[in-house]
Amino acid sequence: MDQHASSFGTAAVAYAEHRPDYAPAAARWALEHAPGPRVLDLGAGTGKLTGTLRALGLDVVAAEPDPAMLAELRGALPGVRSVAGGAEAIPLPDGSVDAVLAGNAMHWFDMAVAGPEIARVLAPGGVLAGLWNVLDDRVDWVAGLERVSGSAAIGPRDTLRSWRAATSHLVSAPEQAEFAHGQRRTADSLVATLGTRAGMLVMPEPERAAALGRIRDYLASRPETATGEFTLPMLTGVLRTRQPG
Repeated sequence: MDQHASSFGTAAVAYAEHRPDYAPAAARWALEHAPGPRVLDLGAGTGKLTGTLRALGLDVVAAEPDPAMLAELRGALPGVRSVAGGAEAIPLPDGSVDAVLAGNAMHWFDMAVAGPEIARVLAPGGVLAGLWNVLDDRVDWVAGLERVSGSAAIGPRDTLRSWRAATSHLVSAPEQAEFAHGQRRTADSLVATLGTRAGMLVMPEPERAAALGRIRDYLASRPETATGEFTLPMLTGVLRTRQPG
């Protein structure tokens, strides 16, 4: 497994605390053509997308390969069925779900292996969709934050301008859309949030501390973020495709 992909379990509690949920409108659009309510959240992590799907009244099962992340999900969402497993070996029967969704996870999948597995568990006409929370870098201070943070904290799928190009190859004939979203943060909590990014988690500690220090100084210099709470401008981007009926 990629070092970045396997880094999240070491910070599962922080991930659960700091990562945002997903725009409900994005999930509804992703599932617009699903033939039924049975949804697999694949690579579910600590359950951020799972919670959004459950709130929409769907019949959700969550699959997550990392034991620490799965433990956080089960603690947060005890009423949701969850299984240990990843995209390359999904522990579900053939045709057992109407949609497979992945929140900030599909880019970690080995799609040469995961693609046939996803097709196997989908019912005819089923939907596959990836959702990514991205920063709205059309906003001036967010674009500045990206420049200061570096690619370890704000990477190639983390901004509106970059996520389409970085993800569109994952499935054939994708449809794409973005939906307004946001997360209430303070300067301290945003620094902590960026510290949960995969590139930051594997960075040597002196470099990590220096990067977080630059981010902290930048946020202190901006009137939008210097004091109190603010809304971090985001969007939930969706990439969807449909299984033949």
